[in-house]
Amino acid sequence: MAEQFKHTARFKNNVTRLLDSKKVRYQVFTYDYAAGVHSAIEVAAAIGLPDAQVYKTLVVLADEPGRKPMLVIVPGSATLDLRVFAKCAHAKKIKMATHEQAEAMTGLQTGGISALALIHKGFEVYLDDRAQELETIAVSAGQRGANILLPVQELVRLVNARMVRLVE
Repeated sequence: MAEQFKHTARFKNNVTRLLDSKKVRYQVFTYDYAAGVHSAIEVAAAIGLPDAQVYKTLVVLADEPGRKPMLVIVPGSATLDLRVFAKCAHAKKIKMATHEQAEAMTGLQTGGISALALIHKGFEVYLDDRAQELETIAVSAGQRGANILLPVQELVRLVNARMVRLVE
Protein backbone atom coordinates (compact mmCIF):
# COMPACT_ATOMS: atom_id res chain seq x y z
CA MET A 1 0.00 0.00 0.00
CA ALA A 2 2.91 2.41 0.60
CA GLU A 3 3.55 2.39 -3.16
CA GLN A 4 0.04 3.75 -3.68
CA PHE A 5 0.91 6.97 -1.82
CA LYS A 6 3.65 8.42 -4.00
CA HIS A 7 3.34 12.18 -4.32
CA THR A 8 2.83 13.61 -7.78
CA ALA A 9 5.44 16.35 -7.72
CA ARG A 10 4.14 18.04 -10.87
CA PHE A 11 0.74 18.87 -9.40
CA LYS A 12 0.54 21.41 -6.60
CA ASN A 13 -2.38 23.45 -5.35
CA ASN A 14 -3.75 24.62 -2.00
CA VAL A 15 -5.12 21.15 -1.19
CA THR A 16 -1.81 19.37 -1.82
CA ARG A 17 0.06 22.07 0.14
CA LEU A 18 -2.37 21.56 3.04
CA LEU A 19 -1.87 17.79 2.95
CA ASP A 20 1.90 18.23 2.78
CA SER A 21 1.85 20.60 5.76
CA LYS A 22 -0.19 18.07 7.78
CA LYS A 23 2.09 15.22 6.64
CA VAL A 24 -0.86 13.30 5.16
CA ARG A 25 -0.06 10.57 2.64
CA TYR A 26 -1.92 11.05 -0.62
CA GLN A 27 -1.81 10.45 -4.32
CA VAL A 28 -2.95 12.90 -6.99
CA PHE A 29 -4.83 11.69 -10.05
CA THR A 30 -5.43 14.03 -12.96
CA TYR A 31 -7.82 13.57 -15.86
CA ASP A 32 -9.11 15.58 -18.80
CA TYR A 33 -12.20 17.40 -17.58
CA ALA A 34 -12.43 19.33 -20.85
CA ALA A 35 -12.74 16.05 -22.77
CA GLY A 36 -16.03 15.31 -21.02
CA VAL A 37 -14.93 13.41 -17.89
CA HIS A 38 -17.42 14.92 -15.46
CA SER A 39 -19.31 12.38 -13.33
CA ALA A 40 -17.58 10.57 -10.50
CA ILE A 41 -18.12 7.29 -12.35
CA GLU A 42 -16.37 8.71 -15.42
CA VAL A 43 -13.59 10.00 -13.17
CA ALA A 44 -13.16 6.55 -11.61
CA ALA A 45 -12.77 5.00 -15.07
CA ALA A 46 -10.36 7.74 -16.17
CA ILE A 47 -8.08 7.38 -13.13
CA GLY A 48 -8.33 3.61 -12.83
CA LEU A 49 -10.03 3.29 -9.45
CA PRO A 50 -13.16 1.29 -8.57
CA ASP A 51 -16.40 3.32 -8.67
CA ALA A 52 -16.95 2.63 -4.95
CA GLN A 53 -13.68 4.37 -4.08
CA VAL A 54 -14.35 7.68 -5.88
CA TYR A 55 -16.56 10.09 -3.95
CA LYS A 56 -18.26 13.31 -5.01
CA THR A 57 -18.97 16.41 -2.94
CA LEU A 58 -22.47 17.85 -3.08
CA VAL A 59 -23.59 21.25 -1.81
CA VAL A 60 -26.87 21.05 0.12
CA LEU A 61 -28.95 23.92 1.46
CA ALA A 62 -31.20 23.93 4.52
CA ASP A 63 -34.26 26.16 4.64
CA GLU A 64 -33.11 27.74 7.89
CA PRO A 65 -32.05 31.37 8.12
CA GLY A 66 -28.36 31.78 8.82
CA ARG A 67 -27.39 28.14 8.31
CA LYS A 68 -24.39 27.70 6.03
CA PRO A 69 -24.56 25.31 3.11
CA MET A 70 -23.52 21.76 3.91
CA LEU A 71 -21.00 19.64 2.02
CA VAL A 72 -22.06 16.03 1.63
CA ILE A 73 -19.45 13.54 0.41
CA VAL A 74 -21.01 10.44 -1.12
CA PRO A 75 -19.92 7.56 -3.36
CA GLY A 76 -19.87 8.67 -6.97
CA SER A 77 -22.57 6.25 -8.01
CA ALA A 78 -24.90 7.26 -5.15
CA THR A 79 -27.86 9.57 -5.34
CA LEU A 80 -28.39 11.60 -2.19
CA ASP A 81 -31.76 10.91 -0.58
CA LEU A 82 -32.66 14.37 0.66
CA ARG A 83 -35.23 13.04 3.13
CA VAL A 84 -32.69 10.72 4.77
CA PHE A 85 -30.02 13.41 4.82
CA ALA A 86 -32.40 15.99 6.34
CA LYS A 87 -32.79 13.70 9.35
CA CYS A 88 -29.00 13.34 9.66
CA ALA A 89 -28.50 17.10 9.43
CA HIS A 90 -31.37 17.88 11.82
CA ALA A 91 -33.04 20.03 9.20
CA LYS A 92 -36.73 20.21 8.41
CA LYS A 93 -36.30 20.87 4.72
CA ILE A 94 -33.24 20.73 2.49
CA LYS A 95 -32.49 20.98 -1.21
CA MET A 96 -29.57 20.57 -3.55
CA ALA A 97 -27.80 23.79 -4.50
CA THR A 98 -27.87 24.60 -8.20
CA HIS A 99 -24.51 24.59 -9.99
CA GLU A 100 -24.51 28.39 -9.91
CA GLN A 101 -25.36 28.51 -6.19
CA ALA A 102 -22.72 25.90 -5.35
CA GLU A 103 -20.03 27.84 -7.21
CA ALA A 104 -21.04 31.16 -5.66
CA MET A 105 -21.12 29.73 -2.13
CA THR A 106 -17.87 27.78 -2.30
CA GLY A 107 -15.82 29.87 -4.71
CA LEU A 108 -15.00 26.65 -6.57
CA GLN A 109 -16.27 25.34 -9.89
CA THR A 110 -18.62 22.38 -9.92
CA GLY A 111 -16.55 19.32 -10.65
CA GLY A 112 -13.86 20.74 -8.40
CA ILE A 113 -15.70 21.37 -5.14
CA SER A 114 -13.74 19.85 -2.28
CA ALA A 115 -14.15 19.94 1.48
CA LEU A 116 -10.34 19.89 1.64
CA ALA A 117 -10.23 23.23 -0.19
CA LEU A 118 -12.87 24.71 2.13
CA ILE A 119 -11.54 23.67 5.56
CA HIS A 120 -11.53 27.13 7.10
CA LYS A 121 -14.77 28.33 5.52
CA GLY A 122 -17.15 27.02 8.20
CA PHE A 123 -19.06 24.45 6.16
CA GLU A 124 -20.66 21.49 7.94
CA VAL A 125 -19.22 18.38 6.29
CA TYR A 126 -20.96 15.01 6.18
CA LEU A 127 -19.41 11.80 4.88
CA ASP A 128 -21.45 8.79 3.86
CA ASP A 129 -20.58 6.02 6.31
CA ARG A 130 -19.93 3.55 3.49
CA ALA A 131 -16.48 5.19 3.39
CA GLN A 132 -15.66 3.37 6.66
CA GLU A 133 -15.52 0.13 4.67
CA LEU A 134 -12.56 1.48 2.69
CA GLU A 135 -9.04 2.39 3.72
CA THR A 136 -8.76 5.18 1.14
CA ILE A 137 -11.12 7.22 -1.01
CA ALA A 138 -10.60 9.68 -3.83
CA VAL A 139 -12.19 13.13 -3.59
CA SER A 140 -11.83 16.30 -5.60
CA ALA A 141 -8.52 18.10 -5.21
CA GLY A 142 -10.29 21.45 -5.29
CA GLN A 143 -10.20 21.98 -9.03
CA ARG A 144 -11.63 20.33 -12.10
CA GLY A 145 -9.50 17.53 -13.50
CA ALA A 146 -7.79 16.47 -10.27
CA ASN A 147 -8.62 14.03 -7.48
CA ILE A 148 -6.78 13.16 -4.28
CA LEU A 149 -6.63 9.62 -2.91
CA LEU A 150 -6.13 9.70 0.84
CA PRO A 151 -6.93 7.65 3.93
CA VAL A 152 -10.57 7.97 4.97
CA GLN A 153 -9.65 8.69 8.58
CA GLU A 154 -7.36 11.55 7.52
CA LEU A 155 -10.16 13.10 5.47
CA VAL A 156 -12.54 12.82 8.43
CA ARG A 157 -9.99 14.40 10.75
CA LEU A 158 -9.00 17.25 8.44
CA VAL A 159 -12.50 18.38 7.42
CA ASN A 160 -14.15 17.45 10.73
CA ALA A 161 -16.63 15.28 8.85
CA ARG A 162 -19.59 13.71 10.56
CA MET A 163 -20.06 10.11 9.44
CA VAL A 164 -23.72 9.58 8.59
CA ARG A 165 -25.77 6.72 7.23
CA LEU A 166 -27.27 8.05 4.02
CA VAL A 167 -28.87 4.78 2.96
CA GLU A 168 -31.85 3.37 4.82
